[in-house]
Amino acid sequence: MAVAALTARRQILTNIIIQKKQNKNLTWEEIGKTIHRSPLWTASACLGQNSMDEPSAKKLVSCLEIIDPTDAVQTLCAPPIKGQTDFSILCQDPVIARLQEINYVYGLALKEIINEKFGDGIMSAVDFTMDVQKVADPNGDRVEVTMSGKFLPYKKW
Repeated sequence: MAVAALTARRQILTNIIIQKKQNKNLTWEEIGKTIHRSPLWTASACLGQNSMDEPSAKKLVSCLEIIDPTDAVQTLCAPPIKGQTDFSILCQDPVIARLQEINYVYGLALKEIINEKFGDGIMSAVDFTMDVQKVADPNGDRVEVTMSGKFLPYKKW
C-alpha cells in the first residue's frame, strides 16, 4: 500500500478510535487491558505510531465496535510511518513542549551518563518500554515517567 494512502487511512482510523473511546467513556488503561498491552503502548498504536498484532487489533475493533473491522484490523497491523504527525500540535501543546524542553535541557547529560555507564551506544526505542504513573505528593501530585530501553553499542568495523 502506498505510504500516503496508509497515512490517510491511519488518520481516519485514529479519529474513529478517539471518538469511540470518548463515546464509550473508556480510558487507555481499560482499552490496554482489553488487548493485553500497556496503556501507553495502546495509545501510541491507536494514534498510528505502532503496529498491532492481529489478535490485539481484532480485540480493539470489537471493544470499540468499529463498523469496518476488516479494514481497521488491516490498518492497525500495517507497519506505520513513525513520527507522522501534525508538527504544529507538537509546537503548541504544553505537555509535549515540556517533554521537549526536558530533552533540550537534560538530553546531553543523559547521553553522557548512558555512555559513562554503558559505553559508546544508544538506548533502543525498538526494544523499549515506558510507563506513566501518578504519584501523590502533599506539594502537588507528581508525574512519574519511567523509560527502559535496551542498550545497543555502536558497531565498530
